[in-house]
Amino acid sequence: MKHTLILIITLSFGFGQSLNQNEKEIQKFVEKNTNEAIDLLEKIVNINSGSLNIKGNQKVGKILQKDLDKLGFNTYWVTYPKEVKRSGHLFAEMRGGKGKKITMVGHLDTVFEKDHPFQNFLRQGNKAYGPGVDDNKSGIVSMLYVMKALDHIGKLKDMNLTLVFIGDEEKLGAHSSIVRKELIDAGKWADIGLGFEGATGIETGTIARRSASSWILTTTGIQGHSSQVFSETLGYGAIFEASRIINSFREKLAEEEYLTFNPGVIVGGTDTNYDPVNAKGIAFGKTNVVSQSVTVHGGIRTISIKQLEDAIKSMEKIASNNLPGTTAKIEFKTSYPPMEPTKANYALLDKLEEVNLALGYGNLEPLDPSKRGAADISFIAPYVDAALAGMGPDGQGAHSADEWLDLTSFPKTTTRSAILIYRLTK
Repeated sequence: MKHTLILIITLSFGFGQSLNQNEKEIQKFVEKNTNEAIDLLEKIVNINSGSLNIKGNQKVGKILQKDLDKLGFNTYWVTYPKEVKRSGHLFAEMRGGKGKKITMVGHLDTVFEKDHPFQNFLRQGNKAYGPGVDDNKSGIVSMLYVMKALDHIGKLKDMNLTLVFIGDEEKLGAHSSIVRKELIDAGKWADIGLGFEGATGIETGTIARRSASSWILTTTGIQGHSSQVFSETLGYGAIFEASRIINSFREKLAEEEYLTFNPGVIVGGTDTNYDPVNAKGIAFGKTNVVSQSVTVHGGIRTISIKQLEDAIKSMEKIASNNLPGTTAKIEFKTSYPPMEPTKANYALLDKLEEVNLALGYGNLEPLDPSKRGAADISFIAPYVDAALAGMGPDGQGAHSADEWLDLTSFPKTTTRSAILIYRLTK
């Protein structure tokens, strides 16, 4: 994967395809303590921490906080007004060295609230099932054990690190300008950003993640007897107009690489009511009455800010070309920015690959960005010199009752993360 220039640069930073004594000690420590780490993972998976469960998120965070305090971190919680209805975030800071400054991010919350039937950790051989076992509780346990490994070799207190454990990654409590301000500040402080959501195979690295935003389309029509639909008097009605717009989105934009958009909810008829917070609505209409109103709530993902801006312009233009007797309005709400695939991110992946090879895990290939969703690393990425995501252990089935973790991946991804950080901060 490397070009000659990149290889020269990585070697100048002390990267190579063999482990020094400290790095061997990191590997031994992680492997020796893997069962202890899995026990901790089981403990916190069995604590419900759905995004709306403030006490549950705080309980999980305080377990981590206790160990981080013992390691010498300055830990504190960032909280928000009661109307935000979230736990806030746990921050842990180490300020001891002159090497590269690194911000690491994971999240405490899961998509499984207290009323969901999927609540408990279950181990079957080398697989562990449970709510958040992959997304993202194994990742935050890995972050802790990376720190313990670096402390074991006596290097932790020589580093400049910020660890951020987000409490509302799965469902933001307020606009990102409010509930991600401190995370963004941590990105502005850092040189390197590392995201500890799960890997997608030990042989891949995540150099990009797409954005996550939403849109709401509303259309109106003239109510009247359906025998006059398409006439100059009544026109086409709100449902035909919404259908035209959505289908035009598909025809004009669906083939663009890395751009996806999805109409997740549609409510239409004579009388409608839609609640965007809970994504629920009611509608009333008759087959012999031309529809009067439609609301469509959808999402959109892009690989770059420019791609998002261009897509918005195209979608707004399509929505403005109305059928007779109808109106349409589309509004966009940005949530997660993209983590763009920069040259620096590829170079950082090369450094991780050096570690992978030294550990005998093989080459790394950049993961197709279309295979990953949005994540909090994207708030850091624009401000750091380079960023990587997917640093956590490998699992599958996130956001489903089949979510599971490959327990054999835990010591591998934790070891390579610790060695990468050790090398970057020398």
